[in-house]
Amino acid sequence: MSSGTEHRSTLPAERRAHLLAALERDGVVRVADLTAELDVTAVTIRRDIGQLESEGLLRRVHGGAVAVGTPGAPTGRAPGPPAAPGTGPAPSATPSDTPGTVGPASSTGTIGVLVPSLDYYWPGVVRGMEAEARRHGLRIVLRGSSYDTTDERPTLERLARSVAADALIVAPRTDAGHGTEAARWLVDSGLPHVLVEREAALAPHREALESVVSDHALGALMAVHHLADLGHRRVGLVLSRQSPTSRKVAAGWRAACAELGLTTDEHFERLAPDRRTPEFAGVVDEVVETVIASGTTALLVHSDPEASAVVQRAVDHGLSVPGDLSVASYDDEVAELFSPALTAVRPPRAWVGRAAVDLVARRLADPARPVHRVAISPQLIVRESTGPAPS
Repeated sequence: MSSGTEHRSTLPAERRAHLLAALERDGVVRVADLTAELDVTAVTIRRDIGQLESEGLLRRVHGGAVAVGTPGAPTGRAPGPPAAPGTGPAPSATPSDTPGTVGPASSTGTIGVLVPSLDYYWPGVVRGMEAEARRHGLRIVLRGSSYDTTDERPTLERLARSVAADALIVAPRTDAGHGTEAARWLVDSGLPHVLVEREAALAPHREALESVVSDHALGALMAVHHLADLGHRRVGLVLSRQSPTSRKVAAGWRAACAELGLTTDEHFERLAPDRRTPEFAGVVDEVVETVIASGTTALLVHSDPEASAVVQRAVDHGLSVPGDLSVASYDDEVAELFSPALTAVRPPRAWVGRAAVDLVARRLADPARPVHRVAISPQLIVRESTGPAPS
């Protein structure tokens, strides 16, 4: 395919006329064939197909489109049976157009999924995606990125192209520059897309992208209230510097401190570096020393490995947990395995994945539906690491 300027025949109106003529002649058109015939990108053809489908002129299928009324073609959104019970809490918001309608949207196609890790937190989200994709007759193709990736657009482009993706679910970087560029690419691609555990809006009017998130701020607020109910008045916060989730955990912690009347003298905040770096042990030591010097009796720590490191170091300093120091973790990936078992906030990982796929399926069935942003509530799991404040 040429990388230069597209031919005059690739003007949108003429492109779509060519597409409809081919569809009338053959009954089916394929994205791969049209990209070669018209010397345009697959993204351009998919955008044309989406526009023509929204006008009722064809039906989109995996890899192309068929004429309206073709047997086996998708017939749009239709209510179905209720979702099968999951293993986690029910979503606090149902991604559905009609109140009370929770059945699957009729869809077909491939969803490209790009997440920043395949070994912590994200496997639970992906399992939820796979379960919901099976319910909708969709296929998931998974790729891993990295928190260190500086530009995710080439990875997104390769993913969309290599699997002929009909839609994308992405957890992009959220720093201002790269996050905005990835969000702009998603919009310009013409592919249906959903951000997962991320939110983004585009300048100049702050139009939001479709997204599904755990309500991490609420989870942190719940944890601090639990500690306050046990009598703790000096509640510290330790965050993972690398994680985009940290800023929302911090927001919930600050909101709880304000609600409970805790002053800046009664709590502290620390950012822990990557636990694989040499600096990590020194920061953990500093946290424990600050706990002792300030009389802090409780900590909320993001995430589980950081929390377990803090507990271990506190015990090494002669503190008992939870007798002298109560510790609540945020993530609940491995919190229950530690000794003492850690009280933890459990984000609804599987339900986040399920809701993201459901949004994609409904977008494929109805490209004109409004943008949906879904926030799902986490749970607080109380275990052995939190107890009454020392008298």
